[in-house]
Amino acid sequence: MSGVAVTKMHGAFNDFAVIDRRNPTEPFDPATLARRICDRRGGIGCDGVILIEPSKTADARMRIINADGSEAEMCGNGLRCAARFLSEAGEGEHLRIETESGVLSAQIMSKGEEYSVRTQVGTPRFEPRALPFANSAHVVVGNPHVVIFERSLDAIDLQAAAAKLQPLFPKGINVHVAVVVDRGRLDVRHWERGVGLTQACGTGSAACAAAAIRFGLAESPVAVHVPGGVLTVEWDGAGEAFLTGPAVRVFDASVPALHAAAV
Repeated sequence: MSGVAVTKMHGAFNDFAVIDRRNPTEPFDPATLARRICDRRGGIGCDGVILIEPSKTADARMRIINADGSEAEMCGNGLRCAARFLSEAGEGEHLRIETESGVLSAQIMSKGEEYSVRTQVGTPRFEPRALPFANSAHVVVGNPHVVIFERSLDAIDLQAAAAKLQPLFPKGINVHVAVVVDRGRLDVRHWERGVGLTQACGTGSAACAAAAIRFGLAESPVAVHVPGGVLTVEWDGAGEAFLTGPAVRVFDASVPALHAAAV
């Protein structure tokens, strides 16, 4: 039976099924595929699917399909996984990857069982918005985020806060609760649209760090401690933000065409 080759990867346990579509052989509907193989009981189990496609402007194009079948503009942890995947496929250690948010650079910093990868994640953009939470900010870093600063991570019900915010944003919003530990460290929890609670969110970590820097609560670089590990964010307060963290290759598999076909 023919199938679709899949590589399970994760960045700080924000996990993905990576599929190389630069020379596709098996047609499938991305949304249907994502819903089926992201299922943690009946599928491979992951937060989303990364499609690696040809690009006319970069080394490759990355698309992110969330577990519910929706498509995201960008994914910081996914970008690191895509960079490792491409590097191991012979594309080198300095890469340019096209995303819906533009072409972003990635560099393999160290190799081994756990690669360390540094990537651009875009220029943080703060957009004024009336929000129902004190000490919060609307920040766009490739995709949209609301950052809520609290004294402890359990000070609010993050899922309830995310549900409260969704009607205010027609395309949905990623929501994060952040605690400033000191000027070089944040503790953060994430809720991602199309997925729910996750172990890490790369662009969300960058949004939290950028908000802390903008509010004078932290200075670059910022170590962002998330449930799945530690991510490092660099931002000079004006230009591009950079994210460094792990990219782990878990296993390779093949999804039967039955599970990849459109419905």
